[in-house]
Amino acid sequence: MPPKKMHSRATTRRSVRGPALRLLPKVQTGIQGFDDISGGGLPRGRTTLVCGSAGSGKTVFAMEFLVRGARDFGEPGVFISFEESADELAQNVASMGFDLKALTAHKQLLIDHVRIVRSEIEETGEFDLEGLFIRLGSAIDAIHAKRVALDSLEALFGAFSSVGILRAELRRLFDWLKERGVTTVVTGERGEGALTRYGFEEYVSDCVILLDNRVVNELTARRLRIVKYRGTVHGTDEYPFLIKENGISVIPITSLGMDHIASSEVISTGVPTLDGKLAAGGFYRSSTVLVSGGAGTGKSNLAGHFVAESARRGDRSLYIALEESQSEIVRNMQSVGIQLAPLVSKDLLRFHAFRPTAHGLEMHLASIHEVIAEYRPRAVVVDSVTSLLSIGSGKEVASMIIRLIDFLKMNGATLVMTALTDAGTSPESTGVDVSSLVDTWLALGNVQNDRVRVRTLSIVKARGMGHSNQMHEVVISGKGIEIK
Repeated sequence: MPPKKMHSRATTRRSVRGPALRLLPKVQTGIQGFDDISGGGLPRGRTTLVCGSAGSGKTVFAMEFLVRGARDFGEPGVFISFEESADELAQNVASMGFDLKALTAHKQLLIDHVRIVRSEIEETGEFDLEGLFIRLGSAIDAIHAKRVALDSLEALFGAFSSVGILRAELRRLFDWLKERGVTTVVTGERGEGALTRYGFEEYVSDCVILLDNRVVNELTARRLRIVKYRGTVHGTDEYPFLIKENGISVIPITSLGMDHIASSEVISTGVPTLDGKLAAGGFYRSSTVLVSGGAGTGKSNLAGHFVAESARRGDRSLYIALEESQSEIVRNMQSVGIQLAPLVSKDLLRFHAFRPTAHGLEMHLASIHEVIAEYRPRAVVVDSVTSLLSIGSGKEVASMIIRLIDFLKMNGATLVMTALTDAGTSPESTGVDVSSLVDTWLALGNVQNDRVRVRTLSIVKARGMGHSNQMHEVVISGKGIEIK
């Protein structure tokens, strides 16, 4: 009898531990923000289901996945439409800068419209998708496609009533796509009380993304949620997203990390007598400053001094105006000796003025991000954040401000926000709970002194530096602001 084979302790340990874990291969979608919350994109060589109600953006998501794959990552794509023709699709996405005809001409994209007529189909119980496999396989081979989109499952399977056949053929379709090694997005309508119409599509998909288009306070709000993602960690929250002229933009609820570096550089407030009340001589670069107070206390004037001083240093400034137009602000600042028009002409100052009620909070935040990414300012003013309460609750506005603060800190920009307080309340009561997030807090007020109204300033907090703890008189004249 041959001797028994002995296993060493090391061999046993290896068998218990097993092979090293491998990260799931992913492909970048190129959709702004989505690759961040999904940990890198969609699963490579697998199928992702994008479901939602009518008008939620399913077709746009699938098309942008293909367009950006072909244009930005060198991965040609095939779009199989069961509802719209190639010309209709090209017209629908042209407003987002997607030139489907040019991509098709360069064999980076192939669009095939498969027309399915229920009256022409006879369900025999042996129904299969061989015809579609042949047609899809030919399209993939024609341009060596790496990505595929099928829009939509309801149009493909809507003519058949047997759930058993549907499930079997859907599984076979997904297995066939996986064997071809293509990364696939399929779209599906949301069902009654379920993610999908038939209730089993999500179970055979490797990744499931739910899109929602709801109305909140009479404003449209879009939300995206990754319901399922096999083999990887991903964000599980509902994330606001927008469909704009450059495609889809997904906005994380909060910053994905607080890894920005705190600067030790000090920049002037623009008011020398205010610099003297701060031990460091001004604000820290890339810090956040809140200026609160009632109407007429000088909040906007302090913001004007700040951007004017930034321009004198050669730093670009962005003034986000929520209450006045650019011309009104420029005119009003002239009365206190602040000349902003020359700074605008030199492109050292830009205004981004809008009425908060024009759009929802997510749309405003996305537009601010775009302006900042294009202009690259070192100083930003928001005047005033309390105006945003007209379109969102205090919690929703605070969430937006948190995301803006994180974004600016990561880009090394200093933020000054003004906040209006109600008459008769403390200048430290802003209505937007962001006080714990700011690095420096200046509270402006009005007091009556011998029948004369006197403006005041108090430094509530100044992280990382000493500061005056007294209430100071503020004088506003044709030469600007002076802190007594």
